Amino acid sequence: MPGLPPVRGAGVEASRAAVRLVRFPLDLAAEGVGQLAGRFGRVRSWQGTGRDEPSSADGGIPVLLVHGLADGESVVPPLQRGLGGLGVGPFISVGYPAFGPDVRAVARVLGEQVEWASARSAGRTVVVIGYSLGGLIARYYVQRLGGDAHVPLVVTLATPHGGTATALLAPPHPLLRQLRPGSELLAELAEPAVGCSTRFVAFYSDQDEAVIPAAKGRIDHPDLKARNVLVPGVGHLTLPLHQPVIDQVRSLLAAIQQAASAAGLPDDDVPQ
Repeated sequence: MPGLPPVRGAGVEASRAAVRLVRFPLDLAAEGVGQLAGRFGRVRSWQGTGRDEPSSADGGIPVLLVHGLADGESVVPPLQRGLGGLGVGPFISVGYPAFGPDVRAVARVLGEQVEWASARSAGRTVVVIGYSLGGLIARYYVQRLGGDAHVPLVVTLATPHGGTATALLAPPHPLLRQLRPGSELLAELAEPAVGCSTRFVAFYSDQDEAVIPAAKGRIDHPDLKARNVLVPGVGHLTLPLHQPVIDQVRSLLAAIQQAASAAGLPDDDVPQ
């Protein structure tokens, strides 16, 4: 899959990257503490009520949207709106306390949510879309906790699959330590994953001020069926709402829904 066209001059974005690199860990910490104090809006329960599910999606494959560490309500709702009208769904927004448990613990709870969504959708498989840290949580669940039995496709958006240098500047919280290059968690994800059947599509950008260096946003694992999509000139907070990215994610969802609905094709037969 080719890269996507830039949305702004690379020179302008590069000139601002250093400032944002310095500010990002501080913004991350401030918003995380604010969420714990209840000042930045509610954190959705893992056991969703379905209030965010569009009524037009009836009988489609459930899609779980997992937010990042500090984006709150700014990414998932508009992303959900951008993906609507495809006949897939329900869309279910899931979350976790901003500075809560580590990735492994949150991934186990994500597994409970996946099974819940599948059960209430007549046993259908589930697609998971994860933004930033949410993508790493989804990958851990699928790759290390047997989630590939329920999830044929994981889409990650601006996720630090190989860690990120920004985590070295952030406060020493367990979640942030796990995002440091070479962490124990990332070493575990680098271990063999023979037989993992889930397909991954990882969107990453060369101007992501939170995932540094940019190549850390790729999934490079010999046992995983991964496609990496470069999105040039787009920042960390912009990438999941960048229209060309939304268009490609829509195509992925439409393809998997079509495959699941076609006679003789199982849910996990996702066209390449």
